Amino acid sequence: MSEQPNQHDSESGPPRTILVVEDETMLRIVAAEVLTDAGFKVMEAAHGGEALKILQSGEQIDLVLSDVKMSIMNGYQLAEASLALQPELKFLLMTGYSQEPLPPLLSRAGIEGLRKPFEFGQLAKIVRQVLES
Repeated sequence: MSEQPNQHDSESGPPRTILVVEDETMLRIVAAEVLTDAGFKVMEAAHGGEALKILQSGEQIDLVLSDVKMSIMNGYQLAEASLALQPELKFLLMTGYSQEPLPPLLSRAGIEGLRKPFEFGQLAKIVRQVLES
């Protein structure tokens, strides 16, 4: 028996909105598709500058799933700028660099990290855990 999309999110109201920020197009598309299939509303940005414009537009975003290493504005810079606008915003930063610590401001803000590569099948579960924390 397959799980109905949005089963976990429909109990708490409208779908939660996730902003996926990734400069690798295929990775961004797959992550967005996985999260959409799980019942989330998904917006996409190719880099931190584009994501910040979305956040500044007043769009309701519940969680930002962002790569760390990107051109224009990296994930750390995006998190710092975004938290200045919306201090309660949840962040999940993806990185392939396992030894890289979070800057002190971000670790105090409760930013979560996700190491690449990861199983896309687990992405929705991880996002839900961060949203509930």
